[in-house]
Amino acid sequence: MQQQSFDALCAYLKRTSGLILDQSKQYLIESRVLPIVKREKLGGLADLVLILERGQNQSLAKEVVEAMTINETYFFRDRNPFDKFRDVVLPKLISARQSERSIRVWCAAASTGQEPYSLAMILDEMAHKMPGWRVELVATDLAEPQLTKARAAVYTQFEVQRGLSTAHLLRYFTQQGDTWQAIDALRSKVQFRQLNLLSDYASLGRFDVIFCRNVLIYFDVATKSDILKRMARILAPDGALFLGASESVIGLGTDFAPDTEHRAFHTRGGVGAALGQPIKTPVIGTAAAPVGGLAARPILPTPAAQSPLGSRIATR
Repeated sequence: MQQQSFDALCAYLKRTSGLILDQSKQYLIESRVLPIVKREKLGGLADLVLILERGQNQSLAKEVVEAMTINETYFFRDRNPFDKFRDVVLPKLISARQSERSIRVWCAAASTGQEPYSLAMILDEMAHKMPGWRVELVATDLAEPQLTKARAAVYTQFEVQRGLSTAHLLRYFTQQGDTWQAIDALRSKVQFRQLNLLSDYASLGRFDVIFCRNVLIYFDVATKSDILKRMARILAPDGALFLGASESVIGLGTDFAPDTEHRAFHTRGGVGAALGQPIKTPVIGTAAAPVGGLAARPILPTPAAQSPLGSRIATR
């Protein structure tokens, strides 16, 4: 592979998706992009880069970007953030939102759906503490193939064994031969949308919790700072941001700071509102599906036309 072609493709990927690839990731291009070059019967990577730079084939460009996204994910990954979401963040928000009776969660870079479905299971288990509340869970990703799988919610035996307890598996999934599919009531709790994290978030409305885990590590400092700044604008002043275990906000501005007590999540910096402190915030967005026990009643999906759009870049 010619270094010039590699560098040109890396520059294109950074500009269009924010994805940062160094020399150590050359094997990813060889395994994921060169098969596309061969299929298209191009002379080499240089020919592909020329097509991308000229904007001659948008579907091909979309395929290349999606091929290079990293999709490592599994249910309840790293467990601790999900425990803190259930045991710390949700109880405080429930107390602070008694007048609005509404909670919105954004799962950015949702990949094939394991993370948002993990959150959906927690929300269902907490439903008895939010009778009649409106809870909206928006999951976004850049790559359409990952979103297609996430919406179908069909997983292999290996995938459900990664982080999913037997109790959760039997309660929320049905077996279909060698695979398992999430039940309709769980699937309807998540709104999947396509979104590039480099794009604008204003149309998403305001959220109380944002999960953006194991994503920032693939961006440069300037892009990380920009993403965090724009997320701060749509996160409630007393909301919580969850990042990956190896991710930090140090050196990325003052919009967020680690929670001083729990450290598992971040809160808005410099706004004078701690997590879950009662504040008067407008309810932005339309009504989401009421939370209710899955065993008690099915949860109807919110019509797409009435829901704020959201999505995530699939850099996992």
